[in-house]
Amino acid sequence: MMGGGGGGGGGGGQMQQVAQEIEQMEQEVDAIDEEIERLREKQTDIDEAIEAIETLDSGSTVQVPLGGDAYIRATIEDIDEVVVSLGGGYSAEREQEGAVSTLETKKETLDDHISDLEDEKAEVETEMEELEQQAQQMQQQQMQQMMQQQEQEDE
Repeated sequence: MMGGGGGGGGGGGQMQQVAQEIEQMEQEVDAIDEEIERLREKQTDIDEAIEAIETLDSGSTVQVPLGGDAYIRATIEDIDEVVVSLGGGYSAEREQEGAVSTLETKKETLDDHISDLEDEKAEVETEMEELEQQAQQMQQQQMQQMMQQQEQEDE
């Protein structure tokens, strides 16, 4: 009878461990979702920048952010001189088409990164499903053991 109790305790410990692993995986999926959302926001910013570069003309008036939700009106002197961040703290001046091309390349890089994250998320979700099935099986086994013990005690 003590051996059965010890086995049940071990099963409970395994269940707790599986539940913790599932919870960690859920947190990992949430973190991946947040990163994907952040990257999609960057893509939206890039789309808006491309649209602005393609539609604005020299002499257009724009609002330039100063930070802290403060803006100033400015006139575009020459739309053919666009400064684009290259990454790593570096920027370069590009003509209009070159700036758009650089931004589109950055967007494609974000697409690749999002795709990698979605693949990683799918793998974690598959592992999580397998663990959940394992937990259900363990729970069923514990229920069967409890029912067998109850039957033995009733006899």
